[in-house]
Amino acid sequence: MIIDTHCHLDDKRYDEDLEEVLKNATDNGISHTLIPGADPKYLEKAMKLSQKHKNIYFAAGVHPYDIDNFDISYLKKFTSHPKCIAIGECGLDYYRLPDDENEKLTIKQKQKEIFIEQIKLSCEEKKPLIVHIRDASADSKEILLKYVDKNIGGVLHCYNASPILLSLWQYNFYFGIGGVITFKNAKKLVDIVKDIPRNRLLLETDAPYLTPHPNRGKRNEPKYTRLILDKLSEVLEVDSHILEKQILENSKRLFPQMI
Repeated sequence: MIIDTHCHLDDKRYDEDLEEVLKNATDNGISHTLIPGADPKYLEKAMKLSQKHKNIYFAAGVHPYDIDNFDISYLKKFTSHPKCIAIGECGLDYYRLPDDENEKLTIKQKQKEIFIEQIKLSCEEKKPLIVHIRDASADSKEILLKYVDKNIGGVLHCYNASPILLSLWQYNFYFGIGGVITFKNAKKLVDIVKDIPRNRLLLETDAPYLTPHPNRGKRNEPKYTRLILDKLSEVLEVDSHILEKQILENSKRLFPQMI
C-alpha cells in the first residue's frame, strides 16, 4: 500500500477523467492521496474533493509563487476541516526572481514573511508543514530552525538534494521523493538519498508535474508513485516490498489521519 503525499488533484487537467485517475491509482496499490495547497483560489475545490472521496485529504497553504493571494484569515477557514491535515505547500523559491536587485530583495523578504506566517499557523493548528524549497536552502533552513515546532515537523516536498537540508530529519522532517529520482540527470539526488534515514522517506508524485521515466512528457498521476518506489528501491538496494512497508509507516507517522 502506497500513499501519494503530494498530488495536485485539484488541477484542471483532471477535471474530465478524475474518476479514472483514482481507479488507476487504486489498481496500482495507491491507497490515499494528499492535495497540497498552492493557490488559495483552489482550496474550496480541494476541500470538496476530499469530502467526496474518502481516501483524499488536503492541506491549506500558499506556494511562494502565489504569495500575492495570501490571506491568513482565509486559510484558517479551512484548517479546522477534519480532512485538512497539513499546512502548505509553503516555503521559499528564488528560481524566478527578477534581475533588479531592489525588486529581488523585496520579493525575497515577502516570501520569508509569508513562509513564517504559515509555520506559525502550523504550530497553532498542530498540523505538519509541507515545505517547498528551490534555490533557497540556506534561508529556508534558517527560518525552519527558528520557528518550527519539531514535535510537529513536516515534509520537504520534492527534496532538492541539498546537503544543507539533510540534517532537518533531526527536527522531525521527512523527505518527499518524487519522479525526479528517475530522471537521467538526477545523480545528485540519487547519491544523497542514500544518506537519508529510511524512516524519514516519503513518496510523492507532484502530479500533474514531474512525471517519472519512462512517461516523461505525459501528464503525471498517482498511479506512477509505484515507478518512484521501484527506482528508490533500486537506488537503495532494498527489496521494494520492504521499502514500501517502511515508507507506509513513515507516511502514517506524519499523517496519522490518513489511515
